[in-house]
Amino acid sequence: MNKCKIVGLLLVAFIGLMGFNELTFAAGFVPRAWSQKLPVSARFQLVLGNAAVLDKETGLVWEKSPDTTTRTWTNAVYYAYNKNVGGRGGWRLPTVEELRSLIDPTQSSPALPSGHPFTNVQSNGYWSATTNASSYLNAWHVLFSDGNVGNGFKNNDVFYVWCVRGGHGHDAY
Repeated sequence: MNKCKIVGLLLVAFIGLMGFNELTFAAGFVPRAWSQKLPVSARFQLVLGNAAVLDKETGLVWEKSPDTTTRTWTNAVYYAYNKNVGGRGGWRLPTVEELRSLIDPTQSSPALPSGHPFTNVQSNGYWSATTNASSYLNAWHVLFSDGNVGNGFKNNDVFYVWCVRGGHGHDAY
């Protein structure tokens, strides 16, 4: 076997293992890369009939307009699992890392990149799916006033919910 054929087979195997196929690239999807920093104009794309936003830095899809009702963490998890946006289910609470990835530390109230496509974002806390490792009774939240992370009591404190779709998620227990 010549070197070109071997390299070609290795490339095909790599692409297959990564879950990419010709349809992925034909649809214009750029595989996520947490190491890249895209300008806002290239980072966010409206999808699902303009009801959601694809973040091309992370590959996650966020609801464009988060709900403006505060909930306990337990109710937030239930709410997200039953959410439909743009005719699609499969929504969940984001991990604290995913939620924090939206933050632009140079901005405040809300601490989102200038020119972002989101609406109804509150400058308060949003629940994450991530339980505090020190206490299973607490979960992490992100404050969109300044981008700081804090934790609250799952069954008593109330924060907003910003649902996400895609990725792997974890820890909603």
